[in-house]
Amino acid sequence: MPKVTLDIPEEVFSTLHRSPEEFVRDLRLAAAIYWYQKNEVSQEKAATIAGLNRRDFIEALAREQVDVFVVAFDDLQRELERG
Repeated sequence: MPKVTLDIPEEVFSTLHRSPEEFVRDLRLAAAIYWYQKNEVSQEKAATIAGLNRRDFIEALAREQVDVFVVAFDDLQRELERG
């Protein structure tokens, strides 16, 4: 698995009151949520990015008050017109 290295100033961890491990966990989750909300990755792929199973990712979305199911208005309109 590829590894990515980031240089983060030490004061970031104390400012956020997080260890480097907690910071990485939060960063992965934030990225996964961001890409999921932009409809760039599926829920399953976002869960993988976050290092979670799908159920835990859905729970994280709920905690962060992010819509679990993203539906584009145009897609919904087409579905309603077909039904």
